Amino acid sequence: MGREFASAAARWLHLVNSNARPEIIGICDTNEELMSWFTSNLASVSQTTTDFKELLSNPEIDAIYCAVPHVLHADLYPQILAAGKHLLGEKPFGMDASQNAIIEKSIAVHPDLLVRCSSEMPFYPGAQKVIEFVQSGACGDILEVESAFLHSSDINPDKVINWKRMVDVNGEYGCMGDLGMHVCHVPLRLGWRPESVYASLVNRVTVRPDSSGENVPCETWDNATVIGNVVNETGNFPLVLKTWRIAPGESNTWSIRVLGMKGSAYFTTKYPRQWQFMEYQAGGKQTWQSEDLGYQSVFPAITGGIFEFGFTDAIQQMWAAFIDELSGGANGFSCATPTEARDHHSIMSAALASGKTGQTQKVEYLS
Repeated sequence: MGREFASAAARWLHLVNSNARPEIIGICDTNEELMSWFTSNLASVSQTTTDFKELLSNPEIDAIYCAVPHVLHADLYPQILAAGKHLLGEKPFGMDASQNAIIEKSIAVHPDLLVRCSSEMPFYPGAQKVIEFVQSGACGDILEVESAFLHSSDINPDKVINWKRMVDVNGEYGCMGDLGMHVCHVPLRLGWRPESVYASLVNRVTVRPDSSGENVPCETWDNATVIGNVVNETGNFPLVLKTWRIAPGESNTWSIRVLGMKGSAYFTTKYPRQWQFMEYQAGGKQTWQSEDLGYQSVFPAITGGIFEFGFTDAIQQMWAAFIDELSGGANGFSCATPTEARDHHSIMSAALASGKTGQTQKVEYLS
């Protein structure tokens, strides 16, 4: 992900009338062999180090993007803020709710610093259309919302285990730890906080080979289907959150579907240039419509509207939102906030408890 951001920064000229542009001057990684890629491709890099504290002490650095395993978030994020650096951190903002609370306390001590959480999928044009459709009131009373992120690579039982399959590094959330913020970002932004959840958690592949070929325990959850009960002024509706690492045939699919009494909307990254919607009047036809969107970004770019938006564009749009906010702008959809990250921990903690007990759990929000 560090290289993805570097690529986005290197082609910042792709954006039109940006308030500011990022300049990458420092790189830290414990693997020194990775440094040459950055120094070869980014003339702006003047500092490479294996000690992140050297980055923190560099007065030329204003903000830091930190992408490390979940278990390190509660250690590194507060140190970044204590050094006076703005932060874009990776989800889930702490391995669990208790570690997220440590990060929250550090954020409260530094209210002058911008802190945001990485979540790029809602920046797709189709996702933005769904959000606008809902915010306009076109759905009427909500019947159901489904937000999903589906992978398929773990269907291979011979796939070598990595840190995301290790409880002591990824946390007990399993698939919900890495994918949970992705499925919660839009619902939380739209004000849909479930009061209670029921979760079905699946650990289908219980052992995997390590780097030496020996089978070792794989104790994290492969798939999670969480059904939350959202209560609003017109009643209640189910919010279905799916984070699956074993979803046959799915490469990297994010989707959001909202079904309502007056209108419905749907977008999936499987068909990145389209979104679907239905507008219904009592007694009228119920017909889904598909609209080709082409390239319609939150932050204007040089790409012609007839062309297709993709993952690298979503990454750049997310970073544009962070840089825009950092430079005093307020243009459009913002990155996921610490409050949204905290609320997502409340939801996932309740889901974990539900999956273990088989019972519906109340979600305990901090505010």
